[in-house]
Amino acid sequence: MQALGGRRATYVRGARVGAKSPAVQRSQRQGRLSCQASLKDIRDRIGSVKNTQKITDAMKLVAAAKVRRAQDAVISGRPFASKLVDMLYGVNTRLRNESEVDSPLLDVKPVEKVLVVAFTGDRGLCGGFNNFILKRTEQRVAELRSSGVEAELIMVGKKGGQYFGRRTDEYELVRKFETGQKPTVKESQAIADVIYSKFVGGEVQKVELIYTKFVSLISSDPIVQTILPM
Repeated sequence: MQALGGRRATYVRGARVGAKSPAVQRSQRQGRLSCQASLKDIRDRIGSVKNTQKITDAMKLVAAAKVRRAQDAVISGRPFASKLVDMLYGVNTRLRNESEVDSPLLDVKPVEKVLVVAFTGDRGLCGGFNNFILKRTEQRVAELRSSGVEAELIMVGKKGGQYFGRRTDEYELVRKFETGQKPTVKESQAIADVIYSKFVGGEVQKVELIYTKFVSLISSDPIVQTILPM
């Protein structure tokens, strides 16, 4: 049947097939145009979003200030660390030239076991900081074992202790320390006492440190450094 306007339509008992009732059409139009929230609710929502944005901006500023302070502390501490290494090297040279001085820290023996002291963080969400140290420690232990040398581990930092604490069947973890962000002299002395007793007692013939060297905010290099024998 030809409908008005030249359009083809099919009617069944006076009604066009596929046509929607006026009530349905009105409900659909009202659904598209209606808004359940009032103008006050919309304004309150906009204000809430703006307040959240202000809080987020303030948190960014605080985080940036903390990062700058940490970066300045690392950079300002480098001259002291460099002078300390030079001083220890000078003392070591003098002691080796003095025949009357007998220090167990200078004894060079055939290496059968190495004590590896690794420093990690207490928390995550710090990029690859902890992962670099953990992977470098595993790599160093594998290098020592491949050359026929055993390795013991001392972990300073919560993340390192947890990681190797779950792998005691693969690694010999002798001690773990949690010192926090600002290690005290007492905590540092406790770590030094363990290292000293193991080296002087002959349990290990070499002590190595694994730590990160700050490069930039997104990069750090894991360093392996021998501290004993001097």
